[in-house]
Amino acid sequence: MDIPTEGAAKAKYLAAKKALEFVKPGMKLGLGTGSTAAYFVDLLGEKVAEGLEVLCVPTSSVTKAQAEALGIPLTTLGEIRWLDLVIDGADEFDGRMNLIKGGGGALLQEKLVATAAEKMIVISDNSKRVRTLGAFPLPVEVVRFGWEVTENKILEIISRAFVGGVGISRRMDGDKPFVTDEGHYILDLHLKKIDEPPVLAAQLKEVVGVVETGFFIDICKVIVVGKEDGTTRVIDTRPAFRPVH
Repeated sequence: MDIPTEGAAKAKYLAAKKALEFVKPGMKLGLGTGSTAAYFVDLLGEKVAEGLEVLCVPTSSVTKAQAEALGIPLTTLGEIRWLDLVIDGADEFDGRMNLIKGGGGALLQEKLVATAAEKMIVISDNSKRVRTLGAFPLPVEVVRFGWEVTENKILEIISRAFVGGVGISRRMDGDKPFVTDEGHYILDLHLKKIDEPPVLAAQLKEVVGVVETGFFIDICKVIVVGKEDGTTRVIDTRPAFRPVH
């Protein structure tokens, strides 16, 4: 793989490389989706080629194809039911480790895998850290049947919520609606600032037609941040969980 030497790409690579220190032989791993997670999958593939034994569950068809090409052993969540560790990226994270994920459209599988894991580690560059979630559009996965009705109900909720903006757009793939691996649409909520993420997450999940939201609340406990100066920082709320050296 080509190793990036500058900018955000360098920071993402460094975060992924640092996260590899948490992986132990024999682990069952969840492999995330997105540009930062892709670096981790590449690095893991190198370790597997050197003899590291792991068994992995990908969070999207894109990650599955990447891992297969690298010879990483794969299984399904249905086969093994639980994971030791999942390593994934995030579109935003705040000081309480609340996340917004789903910029790549895989939020449902990402959350299923994350909640089946004993531990979740997020890898990120420093630009993803925010004081308040919401600058990145919040993805909401919805069923295609009657999606317009679901959109209206969501609009009613965000119009009453403590947010900085009220806007919804259906995600597109060129001139066609984007369709998730599960066959759903994604509505991106342009909220600018979300003062109460847990409250809004619960309200959105009550809407008939909503499959899942891009809120990851109280799921991630470790974040590895790569920086453009070549350093990394591990933010860990569980001191007993440390990288293996």
